[in-house]
Amino acid sequence: MHFNGLKSLVFKPQCLKSLEYIRHIKSYMRDACCSMRGGMGMESHYVDMHLVQRKLLIKSGKNANKCLEKELVVLSDSERKKAKLDRSQLFHNSDSKIKQSVALLGKAGVGKSTFIQRLCLDWASGSLPQFQFVFMLNCKILDLTQSNYSLKGLLFDLSVSPRCKDSDSVFKHILSCPDEVLIIFDSFDHIKDFEGLLQSPAKSHTNTKYTIKQLFSGLFQKEILSGCTLLIATRPKDVLNQVLRKMDSLMELCGFSPEDIELYTSKYFGNASLQESALRQIKNHRYIYSLCSNPLLCWTTCFLLEHQDSCNDDLPSTLTDLYQRATSKHLQLASLENSSLCKNRKQLDIPQLCKMAWEGLENHDTRVNPASSTELLDCALKSGILASYKTSERQENHFVDLFTQNLLSAVHLVQSKQVNEKMVVANSVVHQKKRKVQGESQDVLHRFVTGLVFWKAPDGVSILDSSVNIKAKRKAVETHLESMKPNDLVPARLLELFHCVYETSSAKFAKLLLKNLPDNLSFYGTQLCPSDVYVICHLLQHASALKRTFSINLQDTCIPICGLKELVGLKCIKSFWAHTADTIGLWEDLHQSNDELNLKSAIEKFTLHPFKATQGYHIESLPVLVQIHREKKLPMSEFVSALDEGVPALRHLQRLEFELGVQNGPELFPKLIDVLPSLQSLQHLDLEKNQIGDSGAEKLAGVLHFLECLKLLNLSQNLIGDAGVEKLAKALASVPSLQSLSLYGNAIADSGAEHLALVLPDMNLLQDLDVKFNKFTDIGATKLSAALKNCTGMKSLELWNDCIPYGVFEHLRLQDPRIRSL
Repeated sequence: MHFNGLKSLVFKPQCLKSLEYIRHIKSYMRDACCSMRGGMGMESHYVDMHLVQRKLLIKSGKNANKCLEKELVVLSDSERKKAKLDRSQLFHNSDSKIKQSVALLGKAGVGKSTFIQRLCLDWASGSLPQFQFVFMLNCKILDLTQSNYSLKGLLFDLSVSPRCKDSDSVFKHILSCPDEVLIIFDSFDHIKDFEGLLQSPAKSHTNTKYTIKQLFSGLFQKEILSGCTLLIATRPKDVLNQVLRKMDSLMELCGFSPEDIELYTSKYFGNASLQESALRQIKNHRYIYSLCSNPLLCWTTCFLLEHQDSCNDDLPSTLTDLYQRATSKHLQLASLENSSLCKNRKQLDIPQLCKMAWEGLENHDTRVNPASSTELLDCALKSGILASYKTSERQENHFVDLFTQNLLSAVHLVQSKQVNEKMVVANSVVHQKKRKVQGESQDVLHRFVTGLVFWKAPDGVSILDSSVNIKAKRKAVETHLESMKPNDLVPARLLELFHCVYETSSAKFAKLLLKNLPDNLSFYGTQLCPSDVYVICHLLQHASALKRTFSINLQDTCIPICGLKELVGLKCIKSFWAHTADTIGLWEDLHQSNDELNLKSAIEKFTLHPFKATQGYHIESLPVLVQIHREKKLPMSEFVSALDEGVPALRHLQRLEFELGVQNGPELFPKLIDVLPSLQSLQHLDLEKNQIGDSGAEKLAGVLHFLECLKLLNLSQNLIGDAGVEKLAKALASVPSLQSLSLYGNAIADSGAEHLALVLPDMNLLQDLDVKFNKFTDIGATKLSAALKNCTGMKSLELWNDCIPYGVFEHLRLQDPRIRSL
């Protein structure tokens, strides 16, 4: 029988102290977690956002490292919709297994801290009955340098909890029921040195000489309080650190959907007419609307609308302008509300506040120097630019969010006389020579610095000093922008360049970017949010005037179907490659809206060439595409006129690389076999390192006759033996166009070599055969050498392996120079 955690304690008189503390902490959390930023109530204003279960991909293809690097599987838009979970499923998702370590992932501003507040409020209100105790730690305010902490001190002194009168008794109870304890580490990305985090874990419950990192490591590796549940909230960036790789569950917090934006706006503005007016203005400014998918930026937009000087005020058109206006308005309101704190905003030492932001950013710290001017700190706190946190030892002030600290840092870089042009250029736009992966903070700083350098001061309040001469800095950034070579940028950096050019609001630099872009644009592997899609579309829409057309790779970008629809509809996009399931979803959306013209265009623009399958879904969605091609209709419709010639992408596909490796290759190879007969233009088929074995070779042999244009077939390192080669050999003669065949590194013995020798003379166009590092002896080698004499068109035969005596091999090589060694 299952009891709520509190009820189970009632039957244990020795736990009365724990029961009293639980009641106390729940009451405290109900008060502490009931409001959000800006004074809005959690119950009245919180908008529930979905979670998406993320999975790890173990790279095991032919180019993977030996260490099997793990990274996040990129989900398509359709997969993300299927993988959505709600808050109640955080610790028990679809597989019903209890998750003892959960990572909550999300970009800056998406609401991770607010989600945790909501979770704590749920617990305090009687939900999450599996936990008697919940301890929340804010990593922003933890002292990571000291080594005088114990587990008890971590839970009772450093967590966001009230003082416990009898902590010894409660701690003993906690040790007796660790599976009923939830420990939350918010702002986990503030813990630095992730790679060394799991070294030297704490092993004792009572030792008081541990660092915070050692205590976390002990909890995570179950050396102390084994059985407790850990929840960490952090911002992901590309390659995962070793902590995230070992988590039981990775959950991503989604941003606002269009419906969420409407709901949040209606909650923010109580008055119905204000709601309607605000939402209309937001939707009329498409860039701002796209930014509102980020809850923090949605709140910032609503704040500006609430305090705009007149209803005719236009919303900002760039992220830089949005945040400088909001920050300036916060300071202005604080000065008006409490003149004793900040009599005149101009008298405040704003440059000093900006300098502090920059110094913190350089040290990856949000903390503000406590020795700063009291008046400045008080006004910054009153305005909401800073937030105050109480620790066990003192009160700390921190910049309230990443965007605010980055904006103030950018103001310092642009307006301070102590900062030279070289420093400004180093922190604006992107740099081609930098190989290290940038963090999200660096990306935002680049946008703000670039935006401020080109900023034109409008009427109204601003934190910027218009009297400061920044012409030299602007010229330096202009020169850097003009020297950029987009063709040399990786996809993530190319996207950042798009954003930085957008922030300039300059037609000159937009035109320069379009002129210098490569014909093949790739955003492969870079997750695109709505504002990314808007910026790309906005800058590309004028490409036709310059007579530029592009092919665009949108694979593994999570681009929503509405964004895909907008991009594909651009005249300058001549072809695109996106997730197959999302492409089919786009076609269905256009068909349902009777937009046959754009449907025909989207079908014709879709390409698969060259097709490289590195993840399971690359192959899993192909059978549906083949079905559409064969039946000339979409899955849920009748005949579609735009498909009267099938799917051009399949008809024109010439190159296919199947790189799923030993993990997924054997399992998904049959799906590829089902697809191959429809790829009648295929010229290059690379199946290396997939361990398809003899059974896979036999399946392939059954469909080879469909591939009449095939020129190259790579079957290297696939565990193919004599039985598989026998089946293949019979089928190879039915591929008249084959020029290159590689069976390198398999398990072919003399019998298999003999079967190959028999068909070689019938393969009229074959030029290169690679069968080295197999298991045939001098017998098989001699058979192949003899067959080579009847193949006048062949240029090379590579057959070296350890089973062939060196003398025999040299003799064969001297007889025919086309036989090559290593």
